[in-house]
Amino acid sequence: MSYVDGFVLVVPKKKIPAYAKMARLAGKVWREHGALEYRECVGDDLKVKFGMPFSKLVKTKPGETIVFAYIVYRSRAHRDKVNAKVMADPRLQKMPPDMPFDPKRMAYGGFKTIVAA
Repeated sequence: MSYVDGFVLVVPKKKIPAYAKMARLAGKVWREHGALEYRECVGDDLKVKFGMPFSKLVKTKPGETIVFAYIVYRSRAHRDKVNAKVMADPRLQKMPPDMPFDPKRMAYGGFKTIVAA
């Protein structure tokens, strides 16, 4: 089964274009180094009627939205190899010095896939 890195970020709505530009570069780099899939998804239907909405979980403020992102790999070992290459890639130096989100409010983790339908 595959392995997934998952991310939840709070991004000011006015900075979504800058975030998307950064994400396109990151996606290209990850894919070129072997990631099977790279997705960055901006919140659209966040006022759910059941469970806990992401916006409540991460305590968004007015003018903010949520980005849910994930990267798929063959395995955890594959993830570790890909990420080592990605972190050494000089193109990541082109990332904006002022990130268009607050990294302190980013949630991240690695996940084993248990169902792939």
